[in-house]
Amino acid sequence: MKLKNLLIKCKIALFLQCVTLAGMAQQAPFADDIRLFRERDAVTPPPKHAILFVGSSSFTKWTDVQDYFPGYPIINRGFGGSSLPDLIRYAGDIIFPYQPKQIVIYCGENDLAASDTVSAATVVSRFKTLFGMIRRQLGETPVVFVSLKPSPSRARLFPKMKEANAAIKTFLATQKKAVFADVYSRMLDANGQPRESLFVGDMLHMNASGYAIWKQVLLPLLLK
Repeated sequence: MKLKNLLIKCKIALFLQCVTLAGMAQQAPFADDIRLFRERDAVTPPPKHAILFVGSSSFTKWTDVQDYFPGYPIINRGFGGSSLPDLIRYAGDIIFPYQPKQIVIYCGENDLAASDTVSAATVVSRFKTLFGMIRRQLGETPVVFVSLKPSPSRARLFPKMKEANAAIKTFLATQKKAVFADVYSRMLDANGQPRESLFVGDMLHMNASGYAIWKQVLLPLLLK
C-alpha cells in the first residue's frame, strides 16, 4: 500500500511539473518585461498625463531620456527586441493605463529583421492596427512615430525601411494630431550612408551622439 501511494504521489508530482513547464513554454513573449513594468509602477507610480515613449530597444537603452528633455515628464516603456505585434499585444498594459498626453513610438525595425517574409507593407499594416487601437481607446491623443533608423548592421533592410517610413509618413499626414519624426535622413552622411560614429560596437544600437540627433528631431514635436 505504501509503495502504491508513493507511486501515486510521484505521478502527481510529475504531472504538476509537466503542467508548470507547459505553462512556461506557452508564456507570451516579453511577459517578464511587462510584469517588471507593473511592479515598478506599483512601487513608484509614474506621473499622470506624461509623454509616453514606447517601443523597442532604441528606447529601452535610452535610460537617461529624461535628461535629454528636462521639463517634459516622460514614461519610458521600451522593451528590447519587441516588434509591433508585441506593442499591440500589450497595449492594455503599457499604453492605455497611463492616459498619456502624447505617445512617441519607435518600433518596426525588429519586425523586418525577424524574417525576410516580413515586408514594408506588413510593418505599415501593423502600425495602422496599433494606431487604430490608440485612437479607439485614447481618442485623439497626439502620436509621434519615429522613423526606422539606418542601423549599419541591417543595411540589407534599408530598402524596406525606406518604403515603410514613406508609407507611414503618408498615412500620418492624413491623421489628426499625428506626426512623423524623420531620424533616418538625419543619421546619414553626405554620401547617403549611415554614420557609424552614431552607433555602438554592434552597429545596431546608438551612442550618445545618436541620441543627440533624436533629441534635435523630437524636441520641437513634444508637448509641454
